[in-house]
Amino acid sequence: MILDGRYASFDNDPENYELPGFALGGEAGLGEKGLSVGHTELVMSANIDDKFYGKTTLAVAEHEGATEVEREEASVQTLGLGNGMTVKAGRFLSEIGYLNKQHAHYWDFADAPLIYRGLFGNQLLDDGVQFTYVAPTNTFLQLGAEVLSGSRHPAGGRTNGVGAWTAFADIGGDIGIEHSWQLGLSHWQANDIDGRESGGHAHGGGAAETPSFTGDSKISALDLVYKWAPSGNPKNKNIKLQFEYFDRKEDGAVTMVNSGPPVETTSYDGRQKGWYAQAIYQFKSQWRAGLRYGQLDSTNSGSDTDVLGEAGLDNEGHTPKRTSAMLEWLPSEFSRVRLQYNHDDSYEKTDHQIFLQYTMSLGSHGAHAF
Repeated sequence: MILDGRYASFDNDPENYELPGFALGGEAGLGEKGLSVGHTELVMSANIDDKFYGKTTLAVAEHEGATEVEREEASVQTLGLGNGMTVKAGRFLSEIGYLNKQHAHYWDFADAPLIYRGLFGNQLLDDGVQFTYVAPTNTFLQLGAEVLSGSRHPAGGRTNGVGAWTAFADIGGDIGIEHSWQLGLSHWQANDIDGRESGGHAHGGGAAETPSFTGDSKISALDLVYKWAPSGNPKNKNIKLQFEYFDRKEDGAVTMVNSGPPVETTSYDGRQKGWYAQAIYQFKSQWRAGLRYGQLDSTNSGSDTDVLGEAGLDNEGHTPKRTSAMLEWLPSEFSRVRLQYNHDDSYEKTDHQIFLQYTMSLGSHGAHAF
């Protein structure tokens, strides 16, 4: 069980958060001010038999005063297929990019990078089947693909059949005993998206006007990770450098649901990209510090610029960017206390954000990949 809680301070009202040029979906907001409890996760996993392994993650959270339980992950995975092949089926975090497949409690910062917030609403989670192949080479080489339902953001609106797919490749290795690296390429695509909704707004107390996208979406990603540990032992001292770049292209139409009459709509040709880079330095066995910088860009166009503006797809002449610094104390592998500061220029008025977060693990927890 993972326990997570925090204190958050914002200069701006988190209810007014926006990311110019990006129509936000999923859980893309800043979260609550003050003291709050985040997701409490209950993770259960075990070998089912000598052929299959199973895992499920239940997330317990509060939403508008009500406690909700969500089945975040539920998947089965093959054991011992041989020849480097593995098949996973169910609900899981996609392998696009480097950070997406990791649970939030494993992240090096209290929040997702800006580009993850803009594209995925923090993370891409979907139902489907994943195929991976690890080649029998001296250099690590993994190839894989996912067939997904496309029922969740950033696809959305698809309830049956195959609505999206992902392809990915990772290569990496060691340089001596102190250095290791990994390079990844990935691509996600959804065709015929029907009704992907994002954050809306109301006029004069009426029903909220909600942007709805119909069309095709493609996201390509590049990630690079480098790790250093003296004498190959990361226990007391190590450095991790991490970089990711994403590029999204979309073509279709945007309609403002509950608008009009007449209903407000526009053709939409979207181009959004962004990157982040971060460095984590563990300078003592129980202490780590980190810096992160992220920046976004968008050049969206359509037949009606006013509708694009209402949908949040006008960049307003602004380049969203954010700088983060963190310091964390890790008394053991089961506990962490983190202090983080964000200088957030991702929207019109600069926001100074402070987080004090704890993350505690009750019981054993499976290892994470490189």
